[in-house]
Amino acid sequence: MTTSRIRLGDSNLEIFPLVLGGNVFGWTADEAASFEILDAFVAAGGTLIDTADSYSAWVPGHEGGESERVIGAWLADRKPEGVQIATKVGMLPGATSLTAENVRAVAEQSRERLGVEQIDLFYAHQPDPETPLQDTVAAFDALVRDGIIANIGLSNYSGAETERWLDIAERTGAAKPVALQPQYNLVHRNDVEDDVQPVALRHNLSILPWGSLASGFLTGKYREQVEQGDSPRAGGASKFATEQGLRIIDELERIGAAHDASITSTGLAWLRQQPAVAAPIASVSRAEQLPDLIASATLTLSDDELASLTEVSTWQPEGAK
Repeated sequence: MTTSRIRLGDSNLEIFPLVLGGNVFGWTADEAASFEILDAFVAAGGTLIDTADSYSAWVPGHEGGESERVIGAWLADRKPEGVQIATKVGMLPGATSLTAENVRAVAEQSRERLGVEQIDLFYAHQPDPETPLQDTVAAFDALVRDGIIANIGLSNYSGAETERWLDIAERTGAAKPVALQPQYNLVHRNDVEDDVQPVALRHNLSILPWGSLASGFLTGKYREQVEQGDSPRAGGASKFATEQGLRIIDELERIGAAHDASITSTGLAWLRQQPAVAAPIASVSRAEQLPDLIASATLTLSDDELASLTEVSTWQPEGAK
């Protein structure tokens, strides 16, 4: 079955409705495993791969750029058709500024590591309060004009910060963002729905959420809280294993069973069907974990199922029934 492509904002970029997160490449997935994941994603119809210059600088002995290098090696070896690359500037230690000089330098370095002539989608990874926003808007516009990047995205920007960027772009004739990348999932909703989503809808910006599976909690694998030291990943995911969090997992399981779908697929399908969302971003460390992600792209939940998940995941104070 052919999956419909989704157009990002007012751009010419059309993507498969699931984005493959590249944060694991060169980290929890070595080059061989990364190639296998990337091969399987493209074979299933996937198009957009999301990475950043800072992946995976948080790992001891890493300096950043590891993910881009792995993706670049895969692109050079496989030469796939129709693959799109998103990367970012603004979180690499020592290169977090969004000055014109740093934005261009990082874009050129990313382009070299990836081995591409043009970056399909280039994000400001986070706001830079030290650099005048008008300078940053002009810097990204210059990259578009010079053909170094095709489209602009904003990651971790509030609604107000996004509006400011758009206002400057409108007044100066600069290229406007087409995509937003906030944290958004069934256990982290309010920031997006109250603040970012209205701006996205007003300006026809596509939301590509990160953290779509809440550090793995929304796979259903973590139903008890554990200490962070036992397993950093399990500790991060299991913090959501509250009374309400477990009700969300139970409802995902119930609805998924009606579609012969996993908890993972069902949670991503709910997210994909939210207003302004074009495609969730999700990553895997092993290719055998990928089918649940791919299945979410064609899983359509009914209005009643969407409403049920929305109701059970509406934020409640701790201890509220």
